[in-house]
Amino acid sequence: MKIATLFSIAGKYWVLALVYVGILWIPACSYAEDVYRLNTGDKLRIDVWQEENLRADVIVLPDGTINFPLVGSVPVAGKTTTELASVLKEKLSDFIPGPEVNVALVTLEGNVIYVIGEVTRPGPLIMTRNMTVVQALSMAGGLTPFAEKNDIHILRADQGRNTVSIPFRYGDVEDGDKLDSIVPLQSGDTIIVP
Repeated sequence: MKIATLFSIAGKYWVLALVYVGILWIPACSYAEDVYRLNTGDKLRIDVWQEENLRADVIVLPDGTINFPLVGSVPVAGKTTTELASVLKEKLSDFIPGPEVNVALVTLEGNVIYVIGEVTRPGPLIMTRNMTVVQALSMAGGLTPFAEKNDIHILRADQGRNTVSIPFRYGDVEDGDKLDSIVPLQSGDTIIVP
């Protein structure tokens, strides 16, 4: 068999593989948007079909709302994009017959936590629902050998926007002790691993 023929056959399989991966990727993106819960700081693109004046990029405000023409302030924190589209459709139906609303995530800024210090991959992480400090440390690649396991702190802004420090003793949890001390995380938390 000629080398050119082999490359031709291999090329066809690569094209098929890329098409297959592309087909799998599209539903995964839609699923991710439906699972993700909106939070403050997220940027959304809202588009009402055939209504030029009702297309906007909006940011979820610190109080968990957005402002949109005709309907005003709408609470969105904790909703999926699909749920928000339904709410907007219902509110806009008072002004437009049968509105078709599309909501897309532009940037995820709201559900971010930060892990810094003696972890393998320090930096920001997108927080999933009900994430704990142990899960976040795992997502950051785990602790380095130099980490002070029982001196970890979670910095959190309270309702008055003051920062509180919550101690966490990873070594105790690792040993099977004090499992009730596993801290659930909130958006904006910073985990410090000295």
